[in-house]
Amino acid sequence: MTFSPQLEARFSKLLNSYPPGRQRAALIPMLMYAQDEIGSVTDELVDEVAGRLGITALQVHEALSYYSMLHRKPMGKYHVQICTNISCLLNDGDKLWEHACKKLGIGHKETTADGRISIEEVECIGACSWAPAIQVNYDFHHFVTPERLDEILDGLKDKP
Repeated sequence: MTFSPQLEARFSKLLNSYPPGRQRAALIPMLMYAQDEIGSVTDELVDEVAGRLGITALQVHEALSYYSMLHRKPMGKYHVQICTNISCLLNDGDKLWEHACKKLGIGHKETTADGRISIEEVECIGACSWAPAIQVNYDFHHFVTPERLDEILDGLKDKP
């Protein structure tokens, strides 16, 4: 599988940062970096990463089944994760989720027709003290209200 020179450099740096025999620890960052470049975690990517780390494809699939930030199908250019775990739920995270679904006309792990925005209901993004929280790609938004969610989503429609 061919990656950009920048991704190859990231992989090299990452693999060299772990001692021999411990490079499996690079699995999740490698998958995330590659997913950012190619759009999703494909079977070809699973095999490539497994080979580079000296592990089986099954071991890569085990990680894929656990981590919600890894996707087997392409998501939107802007992937919005809305937390509905207990802290966010107690602060109307479930209402934010319903609001986003209605506003965008899509549901869990679906993408708008133009491919710009996808949404996902998640269990926890580690921002319980700032609930309700959402994450757009790698950016966190805390104490989100329905009005603030509208601003964020409308802003994504206008972004290049």
